[in-house]
Amino acid sequence: MQVHLLGTRGSIPSGGADYTRYGGNTSCVAISRDGEPPSLVLDAGSGLAAAGWLIGDAPFSGSILLTHLHWDHVLGLPFFREGDRDGSSVRLLVPDQDEDVDEVLGRFFSPPLFPVAISDLRGNWTTESLAEGTHEVEGFKVTARDIPHKGGRTFGFRISDGESSVAYMPDHSPTTLGPGPHGNGAHHEAAMALASGVDLLIHDSQFTEDEFESRQDWGHCVYDYPIGLADAAGARQTILFHHDPFRTDSDVDRIAAGISRDDVSFAVERTTISLGHRQR
Repeated sequence: MQVHLLGTRGSIPSGGADYTRYGGNTSCVAISRDGEPPSLVLDAGSGLAAAGWLIGDAPFSGSILLTHLHWDHVLGLPFFREGDRDGSSVRLLVPDQDEDVDEVLGRFFSPPLFPVAISDLRGNWTTESLAEGTHEVEGFKVTARDIPHKGGRTFGFRISDGESSVAYMPDHSPTTLGPGPHGNGAHHEAAMALASGVDLLIHDSQFTEDEFESRQDWGHCVYDYPIGLADAAGARQTILFHHDPFRTDSDVDRIAAGISRDDVSFAVERTTISLGHRQR
């Protein structure tokens, strides 16, 4: 399995010279089997518009899984050129909202808020609600669990191809359930289950501890929480993700300098992680 980071930023895209190394696009991760084009995409932030470096000129054929419906995780959909082509086939899976998926998406993608509806895109697009549980999507085993994040239903995902596995929780703050410690303290049950024994954990790390003091109800984690979660769950490698939109490359460097672990890194846009071959 190969994991491609297309967008690593949180909340809004960041532009300019201070955001070139870690990337300025919002959440989007593509997954492929070795030697094949990506067929599974996790979230549709602005990073989705840059998918051409992976897919090339060919129309996309596969599925997009949304963790939730906040702007920064969907704004790339109408700009996904490889999906907006004759011959494309896109299955869009949205956490069940207890209402029609197309009506929910229509609140974003219709005049006067936006000139293009999802139904206006070329190719064969289908939209479906996704329930909590385990599903087969594009030949991958996908487990979806509800995790705490402010402002609407949010899933974390565990993806396995039978040989390797990745857990993806880009927006997650267990403190929305009440006060609790970070780092090696208590971890949310669903997050523990998704991360248990995975080869790779990709996790929200938007805040420093100082920033978190005034933002405890914003729905995001301090960067030491996923490190503690990985240790408790036995994840082999952790990528800190969903960088604050105002955190410059130099700021990230300073935080990274204080983490002396080979199994922890900060997400860098347009990088690929190749996972090993262990049964999961």
